[in-house]
Amino acid sequence: MLFSENNQEAYDNLIMAHRIAEHKDVQLPLMVCQDGFITSHSIENIELIEDDKVKQFVGKYTPKHYLLNDKEPMSMGPLDVQPYLFEHKYQQANAMRAAKNVILEVSKEFEKMTGRKYSFFEEYKMEDAEIVVVCMNSTAGTTKFVVDTLREKGIKAGLLKIRMFRPFPTEEISKALSKAKAIAILDKADSVNGAGGALYTDVTSAMFANQIQVPAVNYVYGIGGRDTTSYDIEGVYNDLIEIAKTGKTENPYRYFGVRREK
Repeated sequence: MLFSENNQEAYDNLIMAHRIAEHKDVQLPLMVCQDGFITSHSIENIELIEDDKVKQFVGKYTPKHYLLNDKEPMSMGPLDVQPYLFEHKYQQANAMRAAKNVILEVSKEFEKMTGRKYSFFEEYKMEDAEIVVVCMNSTAGTTKFVVDTLREKGIKAGLLKIRMFRPFPTEEISKALSKAKAIAILDKADSVNGAGGALYTDVTSAMFANQIQVPAVNYVYGIGGRDTTSYDIEGVYNDLIEIAKTGKTENPYRYFGVRREK
């Protein structure tokens, strides 16, 4: 699963997706995700790549019969029989682990072709960041604006924008967040568990497994496409300033932008 901050990134991810999913060490479905309406129905200038370059890039290591061949249509059913299901799931897990290196390999070749650099995540002003927001998709653009505003005030704010959600880069994310004093993980969907959204549980689990201890809180927001403003994000950073001072998270399961009874 590759997540997209804007239309350019969604376009680039779609081109890279063919190479990643059809690589001999992966051969798994791949989803390119973006925010419904916010980016999917917006108008934005993007840099298109010439068709011949795209075909050459996509087909470089891909069997020709995989490439949108209308002469050989095929369908894949969801059924797997019991004697082989466990082994196939084991193969899927190994392929998911292998996908990390493939994604880096394809991203480097894409950078050579376009000059646009992508990795597992984007670190925005993280070199000395003390308070960090972790988020995905278009919210990252709003968060970058807030980070710039806070930096002008001398506040060491940073952003970690997750691009690759599956496979989840546990070791790399843990290392990137290890020097922070307080972290907020933003989820645009709530899990039916009463204990935070999916990104929050993945990030905190990764940090625990890699023995990184930093106070972390979760914010669920923007469900149903509700607007997320810079004031909302600035409120999150203000909460992090307080957590960094005290080291206490109190209730880690939080919401912003939701209407409540007064």
